[in-house]
Amino acid sequence: MSSSLLTKCPILFEDPDLIIIDKPEGVLSHPNPGAKISFCSFEGSYDLEDRRFQTPGGPVWLIHRLDQDTSGILLAVKNKKSAEACRKSFEERKVKKHYVALVSRRPMPAQGLWRDALVEKRSGGSIRSMVARSGRPNAFLNYKTQESFPKLNLSLLEIELLTGKTHQIRVQSAFRGHPVAGDRLYGNFSFNKELRQALGLRRLFLHAWRLVLPHPALGKSLTVESPLPEDLEQCLFLAGNA
Repeated sequence: MSSSLLTKCPILFEDPDLIIIDKPEGVLSHPNPGAKISFCSFEGSYDLEDRRFQTPGGPVWLIHRLDQDTSGILLAVKNKKSAEACRKSFEERKVKKHYVALVSRRPMPAQGLWRDALVEKRSGGSIRSMVARSGRPNAFLNYKTQESFPKLNLSLLEIELLTGKTHQIRVQSAFRGHPVAGDRLYGNFSFNKELRQALGLRRLFLHAWRLVLPHPALGKSLTVESPLPEDLEQCLFLAGNA
């Protein structure tokens, strides 16, 4: 089977059970109902209920999703048995998802756990999340400051996402006064404008760079990594030399 029949995105790992791609920024994980978007993570029609693409090369089950503006590792599988095994691994939190994000200011302390109660609000065809002032926490992530850029008041964070709520990293970061650079939905307009001028940043600086999971057929641990896209690397270079 030709991989080009499954996806036009770069492939990070593929075997008879799995296909793991490097989703570019601006590409949808799956089609939104009613939206006329031609470029999604995989080819063909999509069954929203079964979370399955019917590609020209056969069915592909989508196991998780990334926001359209987020780049990086996206996991899918080629058979229903592997889909069930991978989804169970996610439910049992046996999958580790790591991201890098450039945010405003410096989080204090430099590393820790963010835990919040997130609620979703739907308006038309769009969804927004927000932190509730009360309620049981349902969104958890670990963060660690990797590098600081004091002249631009920026910090580069490595984040381990422990739960998978809509826009979770973006919402939890913004709630604490650390909006993700380039975030047009939850971020700061003037902050984004400054970064466009200083760094040429015209996208969300959020990238899914590492995925660790039990292989659904072999059982052994599999680690897949995605390098930071060139445009984001360039932003860090300019920030470091500001």
